[in-house]
Amino acid sequence: MALNIGVIGTGMIGQDHIRRLTQVLSGVAVVAVTDIDLDRARQAAPEGAQVFDTPKALITSDQVEAVVICSWGPAHEEQLLDCIAAGKPVFCEKPMVTSETAARKVIEAEVAFGRRLVQVGFMRRFDADYRRLKAVIDGGTLGAPLMYKSVHRNASVPEGLYTSDMPLNDTLVHDADISRWLLSDEVKGVEVRLPRRSTRGKDLRDPTMVLLHMEDGAIVDVEISVNIAYGYDIRGEVSCEQGIAALPNRPATVITDQHGIRQAIPEDWRERFIEAYDQEFREWIVAAGQGTATGPSAWDGYAATLVADAALRAVDSGAYERVTMIEKPDLYGPKSARAAA
Repeated sequence: MALNIGVIGTGMIGQDHIRRLTQVLSGVAVVAVTDIDLDRARQAAPEGAQVFDTPKALITSDQVEAVVICSWGPAHEEQLLDCIAAGKPVFCEKPMVTSETAARKVIEAEVAFGRRLVQVGFMRRFDADYRRLKAVIDGGTLGAPLMYKSVHRNASVPEGLYTSDMPLNDTLVHDADISRWLLSDEVKGVEVRLPRRSTRGKDLRDPTMVLLHMEDGAIVDVEISVNIAYGYDIRGEVSCEQGIAALPNRPATVITDQHGIRQAIPEDWRERFIEAYDQEFREWIVAAGQGTATGPSAWDGYAATLVADAALRAVDSGAYERVTMIEKPDLYGPKSARAAA
């Protein structure tokens, strides 16, 4: 039987997930939608899906077995808590929440419930290239990782919709999560450096360089550029004791002709990570059908929120800002693979 899903938020990412759930993947049906703009919800709703007036009405409906949250970040806390109270598996797009207090409330509610229900939309973990890179690191053939370089470049961002803080409280969470996952470690401190500002960015603070200091001593260098002009460019390279390993450029096809040697560049996140998004939902559907979640957890969402908060403090202070975490509940497994080894 198909898993009956309700989708909260029918903006760009919500519409793309509805397309994925209705046209690409099997074993799932979108039976309910809602949005702050009900007209937009009606336009995005698949045939036969009910449009609910409020997120809570959708979450508590007997029709809905699992929930996908694609609303704006400040609304996530209440919606996640309602999903946990209803005992329904929930996929939540990043950021999980927008404050440490909210993240701890979600963790406390899930721990009290006694079973994982929340998966956070950190899709890079489901990308085949990142998974191969992690296999190399975990395999140990190159020795211990010493440094990781994470590059996140956007061609442009919508004018008026992207504030100067968003590279740190919205974009950085992806780099923070993938660094924690690849290195099986936690971030203990953050520095931020602001180079010469790009004239393309107008009022944006762009580009931004972030240094993540990991507990085991490795350093992650994050470059965030949101107005790079030429395309959507995601890169990653780990330097280890006995060699380096790097993500390939995507798409990998190389063209050689009278104009030289070149590769195409993805236009946006949908093109670069379309397969990762599909795989992320395949795995979530299986887990949600069993009443649980197995991907990036509420703990991972909490950790990313703390890193973003520390980065925002570091911009103001110009100093190293510590990341202080609560004790990790048993529900989310060992603190890190290295600590457990």
